Amino acid sequence: MTEEIAAQDAYATEANATVVEVTDEGVVLDRTVFYSRGGGQPGDTGTIEWHGGAAVVSDTYKRSGLVLHVVAGEPPAVGTEVVARIDWERRHMLMRTHTALHVLTAVIYRDFAAKVTGGNMEPGRARMDFELGSISVEFGKDVEERLNSALQQDHDVTVRFMPRADALADPDLIRTKVNLIPESVDPIRVIQIGDIDKQADGGTHVANTREVGRVQVVKTESKGKANKRMRIEVE
Repeated sequence: MTEEIAAQDAYATEANATVVEVTDEGVVLDRTVFYSRGGGQPGDTGTIEWHGGAAVVSDTYKRSGLVLHVVAGEPPAVGTEVVARIDWERRHMLMRTHTALHVLTAVIYRDFAAKVTGGNMEPGRARMDFELGSISVEFGKDVEERLNSALQQDHDVTVRFMPRADALADPDLIRTKVNLIPESVDPIRVIQIGDIDKQADGGTHVANTREVGRVQVVKTESKGKANKRMRIEVE
């Protein structure tokens, strides 16, 4: 199993590691700072460097429990000591975007009692779908003001690991469908944003909501009777 440093420290940008396996799909390290895509967050990109060589990492993902670093060209051999280094500018924008989405879902749930039905993100841009009966440009602008007000309230973002039984019994986590997380996952990683949001989540986030900056709701769309979409951009 690869030690996934990003689960504990989203601000770590590089790590010394050893290649433990090389497959047609990617390079497996004993430890890594790269985030493997999941939960709507893309996998990290960056480089793997070693004495006499380097490879560009174009994606990171999991398959059959392995964290695979997708590289172009000749990969390092098994046993090679390497430095794994992420594209920090891209990662940090993803962290800001991901935290913005969590606060957006918190605001919508708090003020309009609407749950999330889906979502996705890329650096600086994202969409989120909600169980709303209607949506309009004016509604989007109202939510934008509420979202930015919440982000500026200086909420710390913390990571906790909860025993699965405790997470399933926590009423604040029920709306995040924690019961859909595979039974093998125990404990469950929980992201808490001040007193406004708490979700089971595996992604990376900034340490405080003020670090997100200002966010725009750039588009609102109807995707069905009770499925409405908001698109946001982080400035």
